[in-house]
Amino acid sequence: MTLDEIQLDDLVMVEKISGDFAIKRRLLDLGFIPGAYVKCVLISPFKDPKAYQVSGNIIALRKSDARNIGVNYEAN
Repeated sequence: MTLDEIQLDDLVMVEKISGDFAIKRRLLDLGFIPGAYVKCVLISPFKDPKAYQVSGNIIALRKSDARNIGVNYEAN
């Protein structure tokens, strides 16, 4: 499952980051590191982008970027 698939108020754990080097580096710098908990806190009217709480910050990501973050619900 990837981050773009979660719904409002869902809490998941980051499992892996995929994509090219530039997107991986950007996502890691934003706090989306394996083992981090992420919660969807806001969905825009057109469903893209969504805002996520991670590492004490709120980060808005487009669906195309969120697809690079593998997550797991079983971490709850």
